[in-house]
Formats: sequence, structure tokens, C-alpha cells
Amino acid sequence: MENRERYKKIIMFFASVIIVAIETLIFTYIWYNFYLSREIIGRLFVRGNQVVIGFYVLMLYFFYKIYGGFKVGYLRVFEVIYSQILSVLCVNFITYLQLCLIGRWRLGEHSTPMIIMTGIDMLIVIIWVVGMRFVYTRLYPPRQMLMIYGERNPKELCDKFETRADKYTIREMVSVSLGVEAIKEKINGYNAIIIGDIPSHIRNVLLKYCFEKDIRCYSIPKLSDILLRNADEIHLFDTTLLLSRNLRLTAEQLFFKRLLDIVFSLVMLVIASPFMLLIAIAIKIYDGGPVFYKQPRLTRDNQIFMILKFRSMKIDSEEQGAQLAKKKDDRVTPVGRVIRRIHFDELPQIFNILKGDMSLVGPRPERPEIATLYGDIIPEFEYRLKVKAGLTGYAQVYGKYNTTPYDKLKLDLTYIETYSLKLDLKLLMLTFKILFQKENTEGLEVWQRTAGQENKNKDSREL
Repeated sequence: MENRERYKKIIMFFASVIIVAIETLIFTYIWYNFYLSREIIGRLFVRGNQVVIGFYVLMLYFFYKIYGGFKVGYLRVFEVIYSQILSVLCVNFITYLQLCLIGRWRLGEHSTPMIIMTGIDMLIVIIWVVGMRFVYTRLYPPRQMLMIYGERNPKELCDKFETRADKYTIREMVSVSLGVEAIKEKINGYNAIIIGDIPSHIRNVLLKYCFEKDIRCYSIPKLSDILLRNADEIHLFDTTLLLSRNLRLTAEQLFFKRLLDIVFSLVMLVIASPFMLLIAIAIKIYDGGPVFYKQPRLTRDNQIFMILKFRSMKIDSEEQGAQLAKKKDDRVTPVGRVIRRIHFDELPQIFNILKGDMSLVGPRPERPEIATLYGDIIPEFEYRLKVKAGLTGYAQVYGKYNTTPYDKLKLDLTYIETYSLKLDLKLLMLTFKILFQKENTEGLEVWQRTAGQENKNKDSREL
């Protein structure tokens, strides 16, 4: 398998070229045989054939890359199919708008060929993903792995890996208390290991040993790792220095981020207005209670603002104090269940963004009392308040509603340390992808620990 591993990128590259080429050929056929031959577009545009087709290829590549349409072995089968179908819909819709401008049509006019093409594309996508997945699993079966854990119970991490049994199989778990030399002996029987949240000095020894033996190593990053990840290399001496500037966003970054917030929010407000009106009517009809729900939240530098949301729970849902939503929470109304699933309860936060309390992209704003509880266990939790809270963000896209506070902090710090306008645009596009993915909106399971419960069981994560 290790010999095949070196050819993985080449295999996936050619597989990606095949799917893009097939869909481009279909579009080329539609372009020449329906739009040009019947003079729907017009003879004057014949010279632009290569430009139109080339632009179609570029858009396919761009959307597949952003949404993960090429990640056959990385994502689950359904996720890859979903990513490819979403990409095809976006590309074909934009292409149709482009054709409308070229041919000076009204929307809906001459759309039949594009609709047929989209249906064919979707069928091909499903066949390609299923076929490539079959080939991939035969070439690259699940890795047999050893998990090394510290003081924390490894069950939570093990459960996460078990959700991807198609990629990873944990054959054995061993505690660091066994001793470094005994662990090295265990490692020799595997070609891949997972290093959990263990003390740094032990982790360093194991990382070097795996490097020496050419053993693949998956490691859970500590906060300090994330802070170093984007450090600049300084070569003024014969010793390399890593410079972590630890600065907040620069003046130009703040300016363009605010400009992006205003422009996108105004566009979103125009598009979302009809939906917001329908949601408001539905909430009012259901129980006659208030349409909006205001709640104090934290943003940059611990400033408190009143977040605005559509009310998705019963009027008396927090008589017993603040608490996070749980899976199958009986406090959620039928209307709330629908709008929470597609995140439409968040739409009124557009006004918070326009006002300047929030940004489009940033860490999710926590309630002050819950943030205080998290801060008691994780003193570094305030690090995420170096930037404005956001409607969407790194943790919202790559995590879930029920992701642990410590893991959310790691994701938020990754965003802060790697911030760029390009990253904001990427996260906005990925947000559209996760709107209809159920796992991103699920509440806490009954067994998952809340901040209060965590506070009773502090652990030393940063040793």
C-alpha cells in the first residue's frame, strides 16, 4: 500500500481531469448544436467559442476545488456527490446567465438545453463518484492504526475516527503511562499512528521516532501549534527563527473586511427579504409571540451587543437559565425546527452586521455567562475575541453546533492566525454548501458535556 501511496495524487489528478473533460464535452456539444447552429446566440459571437468553453472549464475547476468535488477518498460518498451536484448547479446557472447576456434573452428563455445538460451532468457525477470510490477503496483500504492517548479518555476521539471506518481502523489504543520505550515497540507494528492530547515532551519524542521510521503520524494540535502554524521564517542568523507577530488585523484588512460586510449584507438583505417576511408571518401565526429574539452576546474585546434572531423556541424556553440547545430539544417550535435546520433563524443578524456589531465571517458570538464558564476551564477561550464575532466562520464551516468548546477555539484561532480576504470569501462560499447538511445544525447529544459539567472535570491540555 505504501508503494501505491506515492501514486495517489497522480491517480486522483487524472480522475479529476476525466470528469471535467466529460462535462466540458457535453457543454461543447450543447453550445455548438443548440445555441450556435440554430443561431440562438448569433453569428457575431462565433469567434468567442473558445472563450466561453474555456470559462466553463475554469468555473468547473473553481467550484469543484472550493466545495471538495475532487475529494473522492477524503469525503464520504454522499458528501462528494453533494459537492459535485452543487458545483454543477452553480456553474450551469452562471453559464446560463452568461448566455442570457450574450444572446440578450429574458431569464427562462432558451433554458431547455441547459436544464437537460444539468440533468445529464448529475447522472454522470453520480456514476463517476461511485465508480471512483470503488476503485479508491480497492487501491487504498482503511489504515490499521495505533492510538496513543494521555490523561483524557480516548473514547471521544475514537468515536470520531469510527465515523470514517472507510479510511481509518483503530486496532489498538495505548496510554502514555505505558512508557516511551514500550510505546515505540508498539509503533513498530503499524504504518500509521494517532497521537492524542498528550504532554508535549513525549509527543516530540514520538514524532521524531515516526519520522525516523517513515511511519505516518496523525497528531491532535495544541493551541501553541496553531499559533506557530502561520509564523514567518527569519534567516538573519545560522539558526532559523519563527516569528509569530501576534498582531490583530491591520488597518487595510479591517477596511476591506468592513467593506465586504456592508456590500454582501445589503445584497443578502435584498435576496432574503421575501423569506424573512414569510418566516415572521409563520412565527406569529404559530403562537402569537414575538417574531424576533434578542440576546446579549460577546464580540471583539469582550464587548456586549444584542444579537437579533428569529425566535425558534417557545416563549418560556429559558426560565431555568441559559443553556445550549440539545438534540431533539422539546423547547424548539415546529417553525423553529425548520428554520434552524437551514440556518434561516440567523437572517436578522444581517442588521447586526450592517450596524457593525458583527462581521460576516468570524467566531460565533457566545453568551457572556456561557463564555465565562468556558473560560474557567479554558483560560485561552478569550483569544477568539481578538476579532469581531461572525455570522459564519471557520468553526461554523469545519465544525458542528455540538463541537466541543476546546475544538471550536482551535478552529477560531486557525481563522485568526491565517486571516485573509480570500479566506473570508472561501468561507462564505462553503457556508452555502453546509446550509442543508443536517449534522451542522444538530444540538448537543444528551451525553455531551456542557460548560458546567466540564468545569467539574478540568484537565491539563497544554502540558
